[in-house]
Amino acid sequence: MNEKKSQKSGFVVVDKEPGWTSHDVVARTRKKLNMRKVGHSGTLDPPATGVLILGVGKATRLLKYITDLPKRYTATMVLGAETSTLDAEGEITSTQSTEGVCLKNLQEAGTQFTGDILQIPPMVSAVKVDGKRLYEIAREGKEVERKPRSVSIYELSIEKTAVKDIYRISVTCGSGTYIRSLVSDIARAAGTVAHVGDLRRNSIGSFNESDASPIEEIDIIGMIEGLKDYSQITVDEKDAALIRVGNVFEETHFRLQGVPEPWIFIDEQGNLLAVYKSHKGKTIKPDVVIPQDND
Repeated sequence: MNEKKSQKSGFVVVDKEPGWTSHDVVARTRKKLNMRKVGHSGTLDPPATGVLILGVGKATRLLKYITDLPKRYTATMVLGAETSTLDAEGEITSTQSTEGVCLKNLQEAGTQFTGDILQIPPMVSAVKVDGKRLYEIAREGKEVERKPRSVSIYELSIEKTAVKDIYRISVTCGSGTYIRSLVSDIARAAGTVAHVGDLRRNSIGSFNESDASPIEEIDIIGMIEGLKDYSQITVDEKDAALIRVGNVFEETHFRLQGVPEPWIFIDEQGNLLAVYKSHKGKTIKPDVVIPQDND
């Protein structure tokens, strides 16, 4: 007799081990939770480790808000060799002397890559060009022109390690940033080439490594807890009834002036109702409404 499938909705904060794709983690989580509706936010490459947040059940509709949160990474910069994948998994495609390149050079080069910058996605990435993902094109041995994309680097620091020509970089950045490309670009600006040795995602929003668990020990947290980085407003039953059917409100109705969006609306019983965003004419409208049937 098959065990009844769990109907619980929420988020799972995983500490991804190396060698797994993000899709592998999703598949393993589906099996462990005995639940089909599982998705992930913010892909981590197979060699990378660290914080990966999954949505379960209704929370899969909320993963875009997790994707939008800032992320922090640490990585090693291995100077002197560039690879086909810009990390240690690829084949060496070029080498260059590191003579004269020191920590100060790298730190000065790094200042060019803070704030809003343009970044060219690596060929081994999930970005689509003409309907095909870049990594699929790369597997065919081809390289295509990629359009630069705007990304945000909030903080960047570079330090020495005990090994010559290997440095450690820490980056806090916005969604869509490729640390492999960033490492390569900084090295080139400093007069050499480089690739990423190891890469770890330390945090997504306020979720850090201490919140993450190995796949064998995962647990589901509630949808409201998963959205704790956003403004949360508790409403009375009258407004809750209107929110459940997707009502549009005047912005002044909830006194939201100065409160950053999106807004997470919760009823008096502690149920997540909807996520709202600003709309035309100083109104707000639902971006996602959560069905209130029983979990």
